[in-house]
Amino acid sequence: MPRKKSTPFNNYILVIFDSCRYDAFARARPKVMKKLGKVEKRWSYASWTGPSHYNLLMGLLPHHSPKRVFASEYYKNDFLRYNERLGTETIEFKSLVPQLYFPSFLKHKMGYSTHAMVSLPVLNPRTILNNGFDSYQLMDKHNDMRAMVKQMKFSEDKPSFHLLNVGETHYPYALPDEPPENWPRISGVHGVFKHLDDHVVGGKLAKSKEKFFNQKALDDLRDRQVKAVKYLDRVVEELFDIVPKNTYITITADHGELFGEDGYFGHGPIMHEKVFEVPFVEGKIR
Repeated sequence: MPRKKSTPFNNYILVIFDSCRYDAFARARPKVMKKLGKVEKRWSYASWTGPSHYNLLMGLLPHHSPKRVFASEYYKNDFLRYNERLGTETIEFKSLVPQLYFPSFLKHKMGYSTHAMVSLPVLNPRTILNNGFDSYQLMDKHNDMRAMVKQMKFSEDKPSFHLLNVGETHYPYALPDEPPENWPRISGVHGVFKHLDDHVVGGKLAKSKEKFFNQKALDDLRDRQVKAVKYLDRVVEELFDIVPKNTYITITADHGELFGEDGYFGHGPIMHEKVFEVPFVEGKIR
């Protein structure tokens, strides 16, 4: 597909692989996504989808963990990276004040068209996250990034911002063509795993005699997430093919996931480093 002419600033796409932990991403060895730059291990500001996306839409991408640094200085310097992402030299941290909300900043101060496509109902358009967007859509399926890519449009007279919340890496780590009856089903978790739509997604595994709760079963779930990342690498290649040349893309995750480490599964009300570790890679499509 021919790429459209440039707009004054870069288009910017923020891709969030929901629940994707860093080491699962690394095990998948994605080739296409690595074309953006070096894959880093970073840390999420939150361990659950809703609050993590609020941080992301404040402009706070997953962070390093530097010592002897004031938090305010880190926030300021990290936000200045948006000059590179957006292709400008005029952005200062105070630009985000008073709303402290990145989509509104892009729309009203930078002249962007702003769009979001989300996979998880906890991010549905009735939530407060749907603020500052020209369009905000909950997808029909929770696990179909390719459907998002097919719907993406870019204006010729203004730059575009797109948020994509991608669900293939979220439990049950299912690809779009996998029949639901083949998805793994978890029962017996101590008050934390019910139906996917409940979005109660983390907690301590109950002591149980069920054979399901053995490490091999949890390793199989982790392998499903790795497989999902491998699949998404091909979908990202399709994304690269349709975006204009002046497009900057960040790919990361909202939080990680636990697959049996220290007796935990999932994410949410869990204090464990694996639920905060996320992949981070970004760069410009030229």
